[in-house]
Amino acid sequence: MLYYSLEDHKNLVSFENAVLRGLATDGGLYFPENIPILKRQFLDNIQKYDIYTIAMEIIKPYIGKSISEESIYRIIQTTLNFTFPLQRIHDNIYVLELFHGPTLAFKDVGAKFMAGCLSHFHKKIGKLVTVLVATSGDTGGAVAKGFHNVSGIEVIILYPYKGVSLLQEKQMTCLGGNILALEIKGNFDDCQSMVKKAFLDKEIRDKYLLTSANSINIGRLLPQMFYYFLAYRQIIEENRKFIFSVPSGNFGNICAGMMAEKMGLPIKYFIASTNINDTIPRFLKTEKYHPLPVKKTISNAMDISHPSNFSRIWHLYEESMVQLRKKMSSYQFTDEETLAIIEMVWQEHKYMLDPHGAIGYLGLRQYLQEVKDPLATAVFLETAHPIKFLDHMPYSLREEILVPKKLEVLLNSEKSEKKISMSNNYDMFQNWLINR
Repeated sequence: MLYYSLEDHKNLVSFENAVLRGLATDGGLYFPENIPILKRQFLDNIQKYDIYTIAMEIIKPYIGKSISEESIYRIIQTTLNFTFPLQRIHDNIYVLELFHGPTLAFKDVGAKFMAGCLSHFHKKIGKLVTVLVATSGDTGGAVAKGFHNVSGIEVIILYPYKGVSLLQEKQMTCLGGNILALEIKGNFDDCQSMVKKAFLDKEIRDKYLLTSANSINIGRLLPQMFYYFLAYRQIIEENRKFIFSVPSGNFGNICAGMMAEKMGLPIKYFIASTNINDTIPRFLKTEKYHPLPVKKTISNAMDISHPSNFSRIWHLYEESMVQLRKKMSSYQFTDEETLAIIEMVWQEHKYMLDPHGAIGYLGLRQYLQEVKDPLATAVFLETAHPIKFLDHMPYSLREEILVPKKLEVLLNSEKSEKKISMSNNYDMFQNWLINR
């Protein structure tokens, strides 16, 4: 499998080069030259296979000869070492829980898988790999944990000042070792812009073998397809239509779902559920792509105005609004609506949503109110544990939220945070990176 830049389809590289570069030299995101179609027999019998075999079948064509099958399987086993339970909330609505990993966020899978790939490539090329990543919250913690003490790799994380929760910050700043956290006085889009500029900066690239662990990196994005197949495996029923509502910030998770559908997974429709940073809902209504300044919300991982992965989605549907609207709707919701639905779902169904999963539920509910479909199996993604956003949860419910044992140590830790504060001025960042 080769990958081309969305800016230049003639610029083809291997999976190894796409992962090591993160972003193409022309600034474009990498995309596979084709989407492999899975055999119908495999999908019909998916319940007979274990999760490692399923993941191997999905990911193997995308990696090709860049990594041996034996090594891919080991990476998969290390990555998928926790559960992905599907819970029925009510009627035909289910929640897919993606927060059972080490940092209680869905990004644990992509970060750990990519760490395994980069570790493999480091042994092959013998050079230090520097991972430069921007985060709006959960990516930073997942990448820090996934790459911590991985030989031959250093990680530099940029996160917005007062733009992440206390727990998210601790997950990025308390590990030390090969993990370095930069607190940027700006928003996520500022952090992401600085990272993208660094990738195109010849002076920086001459000094570092630089890659990214954001979902702009195809190695982070592809394993997120696993979620959709594992959900399907748990509720496969004849003649059912599957609808997925995805809390969407940088649009990597929903992009992975759309690629899974192109591979043959029978998904009828997607809902991209956002907070008030509503660039994509407005785009689908007006056909004008016009990012506005980022607004802070209680669903901070989605405080993104210019979602990088939407360019992949737009490409996947041939830059056709007609095609895209046939497969996806997008709705935006306020903090007030988010808090209200968290309380309602707890009171009526005794299920605790986090602010991001709550927006996923709201999007699904709105779609089902507009489109009556009794044969649909509707799934929304719960992308993080509510404890990560305790300060933003309804006051009346905070005592109901149990602290997972894996976080008790971190929350009570006396470890000092290790971070560097910096303005959102790129020249200052460049100077620090080159001369550190």
